Amino acid sequence: MPLRLALAAMGTRFELVLPGLDETRERAAGEAALDEVALWDARLSLFARDSLLAHVNREAGQRAVRVDPQTFALLETCARVFAESGGAFDAALGGAMAAAGFRGEAAREEARADVGFAAVELDREAHSVRFTAPGVQLDLGGIAKGFALDRAGELLREAGLETALLHGGTSTVLALGAPPGGEGWRVALDEAPGAPRAVLRDRALSVSAQHGRRNARGEGHVLGARLARAAVQAPDATLADAWSTALLVLGRLPAAARAAGVEGLADAGTGWRELEG
Repeated sequence: MPLRLALAAMGTRFELVLPGLDETRERAAGEAALDEVALWDARLSLFARDSLLAHVNREAGQRAVRVDPQTFALLETCARVFAESGGAFDAALGGAMAAAGFRGEAAREEARADVGFAAVELDREAHSVRFTAPGVQLDLGGIAKGFALDRAGELLREAGLETALLHGGTSTVLALGAPPGGEGWRVALDEAPGAPRAVLRDRALSVSAQHGRRNARGEGHVLGARLARAAVQAPDATLADAWSTALLVLGRLPAAARAAGVEGLADAGTGWRELEG
């Protein structure tokens, strides 16, 4: 019987499904993987004052802030997807989110909406980050779940486990190998009867939608979204998470995304459709 483990983190429920063929070994590895998710939840929290992200947001406007190699790699991915999406994915939209009323009235009055990741300077040699304009605020909510899943998946592989399904809130999924006797893990894009299903094997899926959090004007939390929903498959969960948000805004996938192994489906409100080109 499959072994299931779960954890509440990043405002959602993370779940891990393992084959259950060696429960003692799988449970130990699975619990370590979920501990890794909890670690990144603490580091990347926008709202915990003692988080690494909060520290960067406080200090990087005054000086270059050195971060660990994994966090720096995450920020480099943010920079790459920002550039390749023409800014559709912007992990420095914390100020814009506050200005749009998603952080409370006090934050809205102090926020600047005209800065983004173009004002984030990364130094690869020093593993440091610096803000080159006032008002920059990193917000990694559009990529953190995928990143945490990838780190958890790495730990499972290091423990010798090659078969697992991990998800964060069902919206971002990482598949390792395939379930016993199957070609891959079958994952529905939504809960509707007849919804498209992805068959994942050593691949990730992320679904973004313009629902959930809304401000006082009824605007959705993905600023500038053109689609109602977007689904992306990618080689890893970090890319899938970021590009599903970008696709929601762009309505298409650029050539650079496709070259990186990213595939997508779009829903403008009339049902899922394949992307052209």
